[in-house]
Amino acid sequence: MCEQIKVQVKNLTKSYGELLVLDNVSFEVKKGEFLCIVGPTGCGKTTFLNSLTKLHDIDSGEILLDSVPVNLKKQSIAYIFQENSVLSWRTVAENVALGLEFKKKELALTKNEIKKKVRDALSIVGLLKFENYYPNQLSASMLQRVVIARAFVIAPELLLMDEPYGQLDINLRFRLEDEVVKICKQFNTTVIFITHNLEEAVYVGDRILILTNKPSKIKEELENPLPRPRDVTSSEFIKLREYVTDQIRWW
Repeated sequence: MCEQIKVQVKNLTKSYGELLVLDNVSFEVKKGEFLCIVGPTGCGKTTFLNSLTKLHDIDSGEILLDSVPVNLKKQSIAYIFQENSVLSWRTVAENVALGLEFKKKELALTKNEIKKKVRDALSIVGLLKFENYYPNQLSASMLQRVVIARAFVIAPELLLMDEPYGQLDINLRFRLEDEVVKICKQFNTTVIFITHNLEEAVYVGDRILILTNKPSKIKEELENPLPRPRDVTSSEFIKLREYVTDQIRWW
């Protein structure tokens, strides 16, 4: 049986004025796959996600979700940005509940059901005891965990993550990465994960897409054969991380 293709990117080209950023990029993402995209700084990784969610128009090509053009009103997509996007006037729990409130009629959830889902999501990211706090009472790393909880609470079919752990310390980052992978595998969520941290890409990715410098093309699509849970100190892990590093370092 063929694996279901969730996302299709066909001949995607995007420029800003005379600056060509993405040059005829094509690839596919399988349903339930955790795809990491890496490349030199400024190569267009974030531009791709912004194009997928239609925050930016594209010059040519197309991006399909389940074989149809992306429609944010009909398809369940969550986007975790580099910067936290919490609302200052809402508590932690109210911020996490935001997506459920938008889909309240569609999901037919009671207030108690929403509350339980929110508390479950906050428990995953270690913020349950802060549910009644406001954003100005939290650290930068805690705010980013609020954003992660808000994304997961709606159980998205496609999760987009743009360097979401940049402000977290290494121990918390590994813990959240493990939790995110576990949840995504449990619910068969498709993930496109942008990162400049190559160790992180090898740690979480089922497959790694390596981009060239601008104008960006795909240099290599690399399957990650390492079993989970992954040991960052193993010789196999170190060898794969060094290989990915070399592909970005040399052109």
